[in-house]
Amino acid sequence: MFGNYLIGLREGLEASLVVCILIAYLVKTGRRDALKPIWAGIGVAVGIALAFGAGLEFGSQELTFEAQELLGGSLSILAVVLVTWMVFWMKKTARHLRAELHGKLDAALAMGTGALVATAFLAVGREGLETALFVWASVRASSDGSHAPLLGVVLGLLTAVLLGWLFYRGALRINLAKFFTWTGGMLVVVAAGVLAYGVHDLQEARFLGGLADKAFDISATVPPDSWYGTLLKGVFNFQPDPTVLQVTVWALYLIPTLALFLAPIGSGPSVRVEKQKATDEKAEAGAADPAV
Repeated sequence: MFGNYLIGLREGLEASLVVCILIAYLVKTGRRDALKPIWAGIGVAVGIALAFGAGLEFGSQELTFEAQELLGGSLSILAVVLVTWMVFWMKKTARHLRAELHGKLDAALAMGTGALVATAFLAVGREGLETALFVWASVRASSDGSHAPLLGVVLGLLTAVLLGWLFYRGALRINLAKFFTWTGGMLVVVAAGVLAYGVHDLQEARFLGGLADKAFDISATVPPDSWYGTLLKGVFNFQPDPTVLQVTVWALYLIPTLALFLAPIGSGPSVRVEKQKATDEKAEAGAADPAV
């Protein structure tokens, strides 16, 4: 449940921040007349995301077992690719997100109502589709026959909406860079479990081999139906009897991805060269200007 709560919180908060930035900019610039098209675009984006999630859930039930496993495994891997790209993208652009959205909104205001609807739809729709796909894959991976995984997602989304409203009202201020770094790192761990489960699905679909080659089996020590077994599965998608391929893929994804994600931005040699170049140019300009 915690892993799915984290997904709902992390993904939902990104969408909430986008909405807050768009609405606040229109209010501050006296363009309240443009709020209706923005809300319309947001509503369409949410509706499509919900329809996409429902289509994944109910559409897959009509397939054969092997077809379900093949579809589930493929979409799980796709979800991991998208969420990995998303956490790296947010880490890189979080500082400039407000300016980027303001620029797009200015252009849309100049073009008219349709452009405003499209801007809001594109800004929120991408987050919505990514969330629907990753939530579906994660709930499928950690589901134990109860509603706990889905409940975790809903609670995460509701928390994100509340935080977004508090941000907008100015009642809450947190270090968003640190927040997205910590939650992004945890999301990479969750994604590693989803990836391993997706590989297992492909093995059950007979698309990949090695289903009988177990890396280890600690089911007797960590029973899947125990409280701690359920906790490990809910948080990390832990499986007590994974295959060799599952463990290999999990390690090959988690270790380098987490190391790259946690590495500080702007520490590379090319960045230092650019900073030094800018400093030199400022010094030259100051020396050439007698007023300095």
